[in-house]
Amino acid sequence: MQFSEYWLRQFVNPTLDADALGHALTMAGLEVEEQVLVAQPFINVVIGEIISAERHPDADRLQLCKVDVGQVEPLQIVCGAPNARVGLKAPCAMIGAKLADLTIKKAKVRGIESSGMMCSAKELGLAEDADGLMEFPSSAAVGQNVRDYLRLDDTLYTIKLTPNRADCLSILGVARDVAAITGAPISLPEMIAITPSNHQNVAVNVAEPVACPVYFGRVVAGVNAKAKTPGWMVRALERSGLRSISVIVDITNFVLLELGQPMHAFDFDKLSGDIAVRFAQADECIQLLNDTEVRLASDDLVIADASGAIALAGIMGGGTTSVSDETSNIFLEAAFFTPDVIAGKARRLGLSTDASYRFERGVDYGNTKQALERATALVLAICGGDAGQVTEAVGTLPDRKTVVLRCSRVAAVLGIDIPKEAVGQILTQLGFSFTQADDSFIVQAPTYRFDIEREADLIEEVARLHGYDKIPAINPQASVNMLPLPTAKLNAFWLKDAMLAQGYQEVVTYSFVDESWERDLLANPKPIKLMNPIASNLSVMRTGLWGGLLDVLTYNINRKQERAMLFEVGSTFHRQEVGYREEAHIGGLCYGAVSPEQWSVPARDVDFYDVKAMVDILSHHQAEYRKETHPALHPGQTARIYLKGQAIGWLGKLHPKWQQHYSLPKSTILFELQTQALLQTQLSVYTEVLKFIPVRRDVAIVVDCTLEVQSIIDAVYKAEIPFLQKIQLFDIYQGKGIAENKKSLAFLILMQDTHKTMVDSEAEAAMAKLLELLKNKFDAQLRN
Repeated sequence: MQFSEYWLRQFVNPTLDADALGHALTMAGLEVEEQVLVAQPFINVVIGEIISAERHPDADRLQLCKVDVGQVEPLQIVCGAPNARVGLKAPCAMIGAKLADLTIKKAKVRGIESSGMMCSAKELGLAEDADGLMEFPSSAAVGQNVRDYLRLDDTLYTIKLTPNRADCLSILGVARDVAAITGAPISLPEMIAITPSNHQNVAVNVAEPVACPVYFGRVVAGVNAKAKTPGWMVRALERSGLRSISVIVDITNFVLLELGQPMHAFDFDKLSGDIAVRFAQADECIQLLNDTEVRLASDDLVIADASGAIALAGIMGGGTTSVSDETSNIFLEAAFFTPDVIAGKARRLGLSTDASYRFERGVDYGNTKQALERATALVLAICGGDAGQVTEAVGTLPDRKTVVLRCSRVAAVLGIDIPKEAVGQILTQLGFSFTQADDSFIVQAPTYRFDIEREADLIEEVARLHGYDKIPAINPQASVNMLPLPTAKLNAFWLKDAMLAQGYQEVVTYSFVDESWERDLLANPKPIKLMNPIASNLSVMRTGLWGGLLDVLTYNINRKQERAMLFEVGSTFHRQEVGYREEAHIGGLCYGAVSPEQWSVPARDVDFYDVKAMVDILSHHQAEYRKETHPALHPGQTARIYLKGQAIGWLGKLHPKWQQHYSLPKSTILFELQTQALLQTQLSVYTEVLKFIPVRRDVAIVVDCTLEVQSIIDAVYKAEIPFLQKIQLFDIYQGKGIAENKKSLAFLILMQDTHKTMVDSEAEAAMAKLLELLKNKFDAQLRN
């Protein structure tokens, strides 16, 4: 909402300068987003009238002008403007005038003395471009200061309103708040009921009284639509961000800005029969004022006559009944449309108008008829004509319920005690009517404060009128107790620290993702869809982190990054039989070289086992890896990760299909784990360092090539062979000397007696049991 300080002070004129007024508005909740001067400072520029203009003897495009500036003798000024002519009134910068960086001095132009300068709007800083001198009407007083005539000592405010304060989308609304804030008296424009002077009338049938509870209209006959809009009105519109169009349209726009009531003027002679307010019919079309034709939906409210829809109610008028310079009779409309009926309709049709912006948020239905009277008076004063009788259609108006405000609740919410008398004074300043009962006020808000619906709304009003800056900042006081934190439960930050320590970089991506990511990468045909997504490619909730990580990787590769180690800790969202489940995951991605390029380490790309080492760290070396398949991963390099028998995630190489889809030149290794399982660990237990040396034996066995090594290790530990402390794979061999469907596995075996030195016979007995187990369970043969 943009408006000028001068216009506001015509309604309320507090003893505050422009800066103090802007601060007061901001502190009262009407945030001043921008505050600028209408014009940059300049001095000694007056209205001058050219009383003679002769050709310069030495220049074809220059004129010698005699300019009357209200002094005894006219000034001689050399002027080259194409519109300089006798009788023209324009700005005249006199000797000593300062325009931006220019100081006007007496000078000679082509040998002729010039005692000033005639000015364009550009030279005064009022426009970016100009074709000639700025022209004033003949009624302008010669010699008057241009700043005073154009009221350039003015400030433009742009306030940022919250959606509930639609009452301040007008000068009157802002003035009411300023009066309440400062205590200055408010002066409202005179809105006297116009006495009808003609008998022309239009009947109005409101078929949808819930959608349009109030409709007023009036015929004004014999208007001069070619009349010029007064300068003061043009300036008011322009300083509020609207351009002057035509006098009738300007008047309706002026009332919109002044009182907050959108209005429309129909060409009365173009109407066919009576007016009806109804919903659009099936496949009904309308040509709007912006020369576009739209097809209406059944929930679009329209103003219609016998020919069909002639206006889109609360949004925009129709082109077929619009006023023009040839219009002589008009039908003025002022109505109240329910916000729920208008909301979203303009956006659906690709429109954005001042009327829809206000009706969507709410308009004062108690001021509708006064706005019509105000517009009628302006039309009669500027365009002439005869006003007809007001046509009224008033249904059931919105119910204004009373709200109870408890002083004890005010103190509890604000943290300060405001005397009951002060609360009553604030409500009075706001124009609220109320009665008192013990500790409470029973409040009835006026029709223009449709945002007052509950006690919290009134408490907010009390706070902002009392002054937010007067509410002291009180530090909270509470006992702080140390909460028990089990040593076996790690903090989520441990995961991030572990990843960062291994050279990974953290990223944060949207929880909203593209539906194709869920379908293709995660085989999720029914993701959780958003009802109102912020973008078409962010339409569902993610069940995994890989889509976001791959998107970040692609972004970096496109910017010539050849290596990436990324991770994210974030929430995933899963559908259940009843409701949804949010689950924290950690996901990682490695691409490119395993380490930065350097002279001491041979260059190689990251592989499955590099990332597996990271998963081992996160799982405290307790993870179990099982060969399974995942739609996003390479079928030969994929493992499902288990911890304590529970599946907690996946690890693998990106499937070649998706590597090609994302245009990745190199392989990408991914993992994703549930974080909850990783944060549970075992307490460290002290064990004494043994004095007895362990015995090592190496054994190589030949088994089926399909046999998983982990199953062998698990079986050996489960057998609990005496003295056996550790079994670890250190070599795999397939090739010459080994059958085609076999493989050779070499294991390190550590044995130790914790009470004495172990002898060879004991070690041989343990090895015999081990080999017997491997032969019986896995058909393993000792390799020669």
